[in-house]
Amino acid sequence: MGRIVGIDYGSKRSGIAVTDPLKIIASGLVTVPTHELMAFLIRYVGSEDVESFVVGLPLYPDGNPAQLTDQVEAFVRKLQQQFEGKPVFRQDERNTSNDAKRIILASGVKKQKRRDKSLVDKVAAALILEQYMQANHW
Repeated sequence: MGRIVGIDYGSKRSGIAVTDPLKIIASGLVTVPTHELMAFLIRYVGSEDVESFVVGLPLYPDGNPAQLTDQVEAFVRKLQQQFEGKPVFRQDERNTSNDAKRIILASGVKKQKRRDKSLVDKVAAALILEQYMQANHW
């Protein structure tokens, strides 16, 4: 059984989350600079059994595409070309960054660590993946 990789795509950095092989738990993995994202995924897929990808789709609260949506769609096309045969799903990512900030605050993380935007991206990726899993697997 393969893992599902969740991606919170950003213009500067992207958060990555993965499921365990049984697809029971979604966990934040790492944050990488976006210009290194594809190289990271190629290495990761080479070392782990990955079944599919879930990419957060940025939408405004009213459901209209956000400014970054075109870049995300271009990345999805590259992902589909690079990993033919592995499905790439889109998941509404509205409010995941704000939810991630609340989760980090509630977890008791020190103020200095809470300022680390890469932590927010990683937690947001886990939330995107978790929402996808709740809607489609659990």
